Order: sequence, then C-alpha cells, then structure tokens
Amino acid sequence: FIDRPKIPLFDDLIQRMGNIIPLNVPRTANQDITVDKYSIPKGTIILSILDSVLHDESMWETPYTFNPQHFLEKDGKFRKREAFLPFSAGKRVCLGEQLARMELFLFFTSLLQRFKFSPPPGEKPSLEYKLGVTHCPKPYRLCAVPR
Repeated sequence: FIDRPKIPLFDDLIQRMGNIIPLNVPRTANQDITVDKYSIPKGTIILSILDSVLHDESMWETPYTFNPQHFLEKDGKFRKREAFLPFSAGKRVCLGEQLARMELFLFFTSLLQRFKFSPPPGEKPSLEYKLGVTHCPKPYRLCAVPR
C-alpha cells in the first residue's frame, strides 16, 4: 500500500528531471495575436520548447540539478510551481496527463518497493543526456538489489 499524499514530490521530481520530450508539437496561430511584446501573425508556426521552462534560471533556484527543495515550502509542504509544465499548457495540455501521472507513479513506486537502486561502487550516475528529438540519458550503470 502506498500513501500517495505523503509523497507529493514523487511525480514532479521525476517529470522535471526526466523530461524526455523537450519540444512540443508544432502549432499554427489561427489569428493575429500579441504575446507580451511580440506580434504573432495568423498562420505562423509556433513551436514551444518546454525544456526551456523546466530549466529556466529565473524560475528555478538550481535549474540543472535534482533538487527536491524546488517543490517544498519552508515548512516542508508541497508547492505547485508555475514553471512546471511537463505535459504542456493551456488548451493544448496532454489529455492523458492524469493517466500518465498515475502510470508513472505506479511504475516507479512498484520498482522502489521491490529494489534498492545504487550506482556500482566508485561510479556516479550523471544527469547528462544526448539531445535529439527526445532527451536520451547517456549510458550509465545501475545496481538493482531486491529488497
């Protein structure tokens, strides 16, 4: 049994650091619009780069590190972050977001219940990746020891 409300950081930490699709699907402006100080004419192809928000130095204290404090208030309670958009935003947000969050939660918690994960002695996993259409982690070794 997993008491999900007691581990509120789980989803958000995995999805921010494990962002596998840095670019959103291309869209087309269906009318002339102004965003901030930029004019976008009708018919313009718009490609949002979600990775830029997930690693924005003005929004995250340590944007390129795994830092659980990004999602905690001083009293230890969970805080939602405006810059956390792993499933896009607005009208174009992924319709399967809730299902995807639940599946990620079930998959990773079931692994963590059954195994203790650690790097081989003397090695340290890296958060570096190869960039292509997706973020692909660079190869690393990991030990999974049954609990």
